[in-house]
Amino acid sequence: MPESKSKRSRYTPPPQKKAPPSKLWVPVGLTTLLAVGLAVVVTNYLNLLPGADTENRYLLLGIALISGGFLMATNYR
Repeated sequence: MPESKSKRSRYTPPPQKKAPPSKLWVPVGLTTLLAVGLAVVVTNYLNLLPGADTENRYLLLGIALISGGFLMATNYR
């Protein structure tokens, strides 16, 4: 008995290629941004940074550094 046409012409796509591993600077930069951002936020609240009191600009800088670290983490393989 002949095979049905749907079984003969079934397409199977080739397997997807794996992405190459990240360069060394990606995890190093990721860790550095997270650590420096955390240090800025903590030293801001301990009043160790220049300025009269805790300032929003240091807090925003720390949050921006931490966000940059998280953005780099999305590219890490």
